[in-house]
Amino acid sequence: MSFQQGLSGLNATSKNLEVIGNNIANAGTYGAKAARAEFSDFYAAALGGGSGSQVGMGTKLATVAQQFTQGSVVATDNPLDIAINGAGFFQVSDGVGTTKYSRNGQFKLDNQGYIVNNTGLKLMGYSADQGTGQIQAGLALPLQLPTGGIAPKPTTDIKMQFNLDSTKSVTVPAAAPLIDFNDSTSYNNATSLTVYDAKGQPVAMTYYFQRATGKTAANPTDPDAWNVFMTANGATVGGTEAAPDPVFTVTFTDDGKGPTATSLGAINTANGHVELTLPDIQGGPVSDKDDDPGNNTLPLLLSGMKMDIDVTQFASPFGVTDLSQNGFSAGKMVSIGIESNGIVTARYSNGQTKSAGQIEVANFRNLQGLQPLGNNMWGFTYASGDPVTGVPGEGNLGVLQAGALEESNIDMTAELVNMITAQRAYQANAQTIKTLDQVMQTLVNLR
Repeated sequence: MSFQQGLSGLNATSKNLEVIGNNIANAGTYGAKAARAEFSDFYAAALGGGSGSQVGMGTKLATVAQQFTQGSVVATDNPLDIAINGAGFFQVSDGVGTTKYSRNGQFKLDNQGYIVNNTGLKLMGYSADQGTGQIQAGLALPLQLPTGGIAPKPTTDIKMQFNLDSTKSVTVPAAAPLIDFNDSTSYNNATSLTVYDAKGQPVAMTYYFQRATGKTAANPTDPDAWNVFMTANGATVGGTEAAPDPVFTVTFTDDGKGPTATSLGAINTANGHVELTLPDIQGGPVSDKDDDPGNNTLPLLLSGMKMDIDVTQFASPFGVTDLSQNGFSAGKMVSIGIESNGIVTARYSNGQTKSAGQIEVANFRNLQGLQPLGNNMWGFTYASGDPVTGVPGEGNLGVLQAGALEESNIDMTAELVNMITAQRAYQANAQTIKTLDQVMQTLVNLR
């Protein structure tokens, strides 16, 4: 008489309870995956094994299989929390040992700017060119955020789109100078734009629009012409402070749809824009925050700035609909953002953004072949196959969601029901041993 079946059932059920207990313990572990105990029966080897009367020797634990289904994605307040929505694993490494794989996206920055997990392993991905932000795809390396700031860029191009009111009167003063910037009756409209010099210093450019001539009943042949004056930080551009000259003059067609001529630059016949190069700008009044009260000029140098002006003259109020330039001041990194395709974007205090790298993720043909390593990580094995790497969203790889984490896929309700079932199975196997013991006792007591 054999107790083997009951003992194997107790051992198997005990292992099942261990797996269930581990699942319940990790229900709140981000990136954790539920495990399932899988069993198989076994028979003693014997001659004539084809006999239909052979009784099994019980059960055994075949494997503990992890279930790599998607967990729920929940939002967090940490921009370095990352969830993978779909297939794939984060790759982390200490740079010495083998790469490990994880679904837990709880990342932080270390004192050297590396993106690391809670065990200090570094997140792997592609680096970016520090100057241009161009992603350098290829070998995955530990991602490190730039520690330096971003250099200033001087303004080279200005774009302006506006309408000049054709109903406005000529405002050229009867006596010199041609314009008085402090007298709003000497011009019709004005607008401002901040540009930047080679050092990243802001330069306040103000444009003054003055109707120079216009068709009237007395002068029906006079062209519709407008003077454009400029100042840089309050200093006159063109002419002198006492006698400013217009930087350029624009003449319009009778229908006002676009300029026909300009005193500086040329008209682009393809789009009707005025394309011109501004004169060099140097010097200007110092700001109130200047540390040297004896210095009465700010050494500005803006050379070769080009303007693209889309201007009309209709009978509607003056309005600027586009005013932009391509320069910026120096800036320091203030935050980072992670896109769905894994690109890590650095944001700077001057409003600029630049790519700082791109996260690479990996997937495997046989997820069940991965080896659990603890700390929410797995290692690849021969059974899992080599990792297939790529950027998020590429092929069958999932996309990333920043400021979010993937919860465990453990169903607490199902685990509690499984626990009750396993408990009953354990009791039943114990009852089998008890019954066999009673039978054995009966045989011993026979006279």
